[in-house]
Amino acid sequence: MLKAVIFDMDGVIFDSERIICDLWMDFAKEKNMQGMEDVVIKCVGLNDAATERMFKDTYGEEYPYDEFKQVISQKYHELCDGGKLPMKPGVRELLEFLKEKGVKTALASSTKVQTVTDQLRDAGILDYYEVVIGGDMIKHSKPDPEIFIKAAGQLEIDITEAFIIEDSYNGIRAAHSAGAMPLMVPDLIEPNEEISALCHKIFKDLTEVRDYLAEI
Repeated sequence: MLKAVIFDMDGVIFDSERIICDLWMDFAKEKNMQGMEDVVIKCVGLNDAATERMFKDTYGEEYPYDEFKQVISQKYHELCDGGKLPMKPGVRELLEFLKEKGVKTALASSTKVQTVTDQLRDAGILDYYEVVIGGDMIKHSKPDPEIFIKAAGQLEIDITEAFIIEDSYNGIRAAHSAGAMPLMVPDLIEPNEEISALCHKIFKDLTEVRDYLAEI
């Protein structure tokens, strides 16, 4: 029986990872910084604290991450605020299907909860979610399963009964570690052998996810 679906946001609901990656890449060219693409890919699915750690491990403890992140954040919000953030194909149809079926839904994102709430509201889909968890509401970033366990607890369901839709390696690792059923919809990176083995299923888009869940 289909009881609950927990969504990641960036790269799953919104086509935001690509925008963020492009902004960092452009910034790196201006600053003549090498290896930025690799760093950004490794940070997909991480919360702010873990992302900062990744940058400093790569570029050194003196790297002014907060200052540079503020520049990226300002450009991102200029591009995407007010409902301008592009949604992935099939989002609204999947959410409407789950609502009609009475399936519990949560959003569990490494992004700060205020940003998550604002973006979902601007897109007109906030009311589809019973629970919204942001990365600043937990202690441990993905691939730790804390965020998904917290979401399942607030939904009042057993985590093993939840499908979790993710696009990142860290997200899939966290979903699998939590004991849930990970569904991967790749965005910036395709699954490797390790990640494929951790997935319950892999789909090309959310329309395929909807078709699959409709058969359960």
